[in-house]
Amino acid sequence: MARKKISTTIYITPEQNERLKQLHDKTKVPVAEYIRQGIDMLLDRERGHLPGQLTFEVGREVARDADPRR
Repeated sequence: MARKKISTTIYITPEQNERLKQLHDKTKVPVAEYIRQGIDMLLDRERGHLPGQLTFEVGREVARDADPRR
């Protein structure tokens, strides 16, 4: 089952629009799908800048360093 999507507005250059339309005409993949894929690639590339959980090993190191008795 497809996941729910939200609507948003983006602004792209005329050149980007034309190339996306050409890609769609050739592949029949919706332009919105290409935009979602591009966003996923960016989020994956920049994942180090996003908040997240520490791994168990890193968390243990941080906890050990924070303990003044050690």
